[in-house]
Amino acid sequence: MANDVVPLRGATSEPDDAEVGRRFVAGDEAALALAYQRWSGQVHGMAVRAFGPGPDAEDVTQQVFLSAWTGRAGYRPEAGPLPAWLVGVCRHKIADTWAKRDRQRRLTEAAAAEAGSRPAPSARPLDTAVADRVLLLDELDRIDQPQRGIIELAFFEDLTHAQIAVRTGLPLGTVKSHIRRTLERLRSRLEVDGAAALHA
Repeated sequence: MANDVVPLRGATSEPDDAEVGRRFVAGDEAALALAYQRWSGQVHGMAVRAFGPGPDAEDVTQQVFLSAWTGRAGYRPEAGPLPAWLVGVCRHKIADTWAKRDRQRRLTEAAAAEAGSRPAPSARPLDTAVADRVLLLDELDRIDQPQRGIIELAFFEDLTHAQIAVRTGLPLGTVKSHIRRTLERLRSRLEVDGAAALHA
C-alpha cells in the first residue's frame, strides 16, 4: 500500500523526522523512501502553486528528491529539519524551471521572428502554439555541435556574438553564420509543423 511505513534499517518503530534526517544524510535509502512518503505532498503542492497541475509540477517534485538525495552531503541536520531543507531545494527547482521556460520562450520567439522575416510564398502566418512545439519536440537535440553549443550560449547564457567567438575560439563570422543557419533550420521546422497543424 502507498501509505505503508517504510522501516529504517535497525529501527523497531516509526522514526521521528529528526531520525529520518540523520539517516537520510547518512545515505540510508529507506530514509529517502520515508522522506518521499512524508513530504512529497508538500513539495508537489508548492510546484502546483507555481505551475498548476501537470507535467511541470510532477517533474519538479521528482527533481527535488533526486537533487536532495544526490546532494545530501549538503544537508546539515543540526541546521534544521529535513522538510525545511527540502522546501529550500524545491524553491530552487521552481526558479530553475521558470528560467528554463523563459529561455525556451526567447528561443522560440527568435525562431519565429526568423520565420516571419523570410516567409515562404505560400506560407500562412505562424501560430504561437506551433512555435512552441519546436521546443516540445526537443528540436535542439537534433542539432549537431558546434551549432548547438553556440545557440545555447546565445540564448541560454545571453552572450553576444562577439562573446561567443571569444568563448569558443571561433571567428566572429563563423559564429554569426552558425546562428543564422540554425535559426533557419528552426524556421523550416516551424513551417513544416505549421503545415501539419493546418492540415490536421
